[in-house]
Amino acid sequence: MPHDSAGHLIPGTISPTRAVPAHIQRPEYVGKKAPAGYSGNNIYTPEQIELIRESGRIAAQAVEAVAAAIVPGVTTEELDAIGHEFLISHDAYPSTLGYRGYPKSLCSSINEVICHGIPDDTVLNNGDLINIDITAFKNGMHGDLNATFIVGEASEEATLLVERTREALARGIKTVAPGRQVNVVGRAIESYAKRFGYGVVRDFTGHGVGEAFHSGLIIPHYDSAPEYDTVMEVGMVFTIEPMLTLGTHEWDMWADDWTITTKDKSLTAQFEHTLVVTERGAEILTLP
Repeated sequence: MPHDSAGHLIPGTISPTRAVPAHIQRPEYVGKKAPAGYSGNNIYTPEQIELIRESGRIAAQAVEAVAAAIVPGVTTEELDAIGHEFLISHDAYPSTLGYRGYPKSLCSSINEVICHGIPDDTVLNNGDLINIDITAFKNGMHGDLNATFIVGEASEEATLLVERTREALARGIKTVAPGRQVNVVGRAIESYAKRFGYGVVRDFTGHGVGEAFHSGLIIPHYDSAPEYDTVMEVGMVFTIEPMLTLGTHEWDMWADDWTITTKDKSLTAQFEHTLVVTERGAEILTLP
């Protein structure tokens, strides 16, 4: 089972790529090294927002389906199969599959893995934390969310990290309003996380999403002012997805060029929603 002598994760065996029925629309980047540059903006019409909401709802329901199977003894490969089958049964394409060569239909990030963990034959143990990140592509639109789950029962320290990371996302969403700069989001998240001495990951951020999986708009989760001063407008769509750690915000990458772990191997948790800026604030588009 993939752990080293210190109990840290090591890469497992990745199964062959799953098939997607031919009738399901593929994002333009599938089969290419990288996505085409996005020339659109991050403001969407009400009709387009409804399409993003549909993709977001399917992705959220897929996360629920995967979460129902998270128990000690299950492999992340088995969880990937559940997420994949759910998406294709709803005529949605798993956005991660084939994105810059990524081989699976969701990201499964365990314990010290901050993000982009690849499903493989790793077996979940009681007390593990696992983040499930799913993006669905349908009707030309992506909907993106993730959530962290506890396998069985975890320590109080780990359980609090998960609860507080969920709350950090909620606080970030509460700052959203037209006329504000996007850097207010990270200010709220970091000021909350600092109360508990948590690390706030800086180099992986929220992003514009919709027609593009990642549009180029960046939403930091730390206090980046005066940088990242894009002003929010009604109809703007992006993700907020804070990653908090019990230690450093610094990270390492595995040789697979995807899996990101905390440099000190401390536990980490993450939550994400896709949302749209409204006249009054924000509306979440990734609800089941």
